[in-house]
Amino acid sequence: TTYFSGPVVIVNGPISKVVGMNSGINALGQGNRANATIGRTLQLVVRNVGGGRPGEIDRSTLGNPGKYTFCFAEDESGSPWESLSVERGYEEGTSTVTLFAGDGVQAVYDQLSRTAESLVRTYALCLRNVAHPKIPMAADAILVVSPEHGAIFREAGWTKSKLKDELSKLLQLPGAELVRGANGIAEGIPEEMKDATIPKFRPGGLHIVYAGGTAGRFSAIIGGWVASGPKGSQSVTKEIKP
Repeated sequence: TTYFSGPVVIVNGPISKVVGMNSGINALGQGNRANATIGRTLQLVVRNVGGGRPGEIDRSTLGNPGKYTFCFAEDESGSPWESLSVERGYEEGTSTVTLFAGDGVQAVYDQLSRTAESLVRTYALCLRNVAHPKIPMAADAILVVSPEHGAIFREAGWTKSKLKDELSKLLQLPGAELVRGANGIAEGIPEEMKDATIPKFRPGGLHIVYAGGTAGRFSAIIGGWVASGPKGSQSVTKEIKP
């Protein structure tokens, strides 16, 4: 399509350590051979087997740097929560890979929050911007929680389920703010939906993983393709078998 998205690869389980993947400092960036090689190999398959070359099948207007490689491991040992793979039905200790049609990284900056109640509001405000603040139920997203932010939720006793529930409440959006023309912006939802309350994400459309270095009160959002869901793109998790 003409959108930004490309495959994002998230690895869980013992295999990530066996092959030397990075889930810590600069986890979403450069500098790790395993992360780079796995993501790049997939991209070469997309190009050379699937025909996804720019200007041919790949018609993206701008693309994103992750189309070179976008692969990282989740930091399961440091996480305050169950891993993405456990959340998706696999037993702890199972090696899995998750594929997500994602864009580039959107920064989440919050240096001052010291309570879960404050930080979750920062997350919600930033998540509203995925694709467009006035477009709900279109793109899925991955929220990558860093250790310093994760520590706030750990100390507050928040489970991942509670974090998702609170985000869901904060991301119930009034239709009057989203309709076409509201706030002087042509983009938006049809006028007949102005009296509705609409969630930003479809059920199951927001994923949370834990990764990153131990210094820095930053997290990240990876927005998904704007046609997320059964008729578009859905993330998939599979077991990695020897």
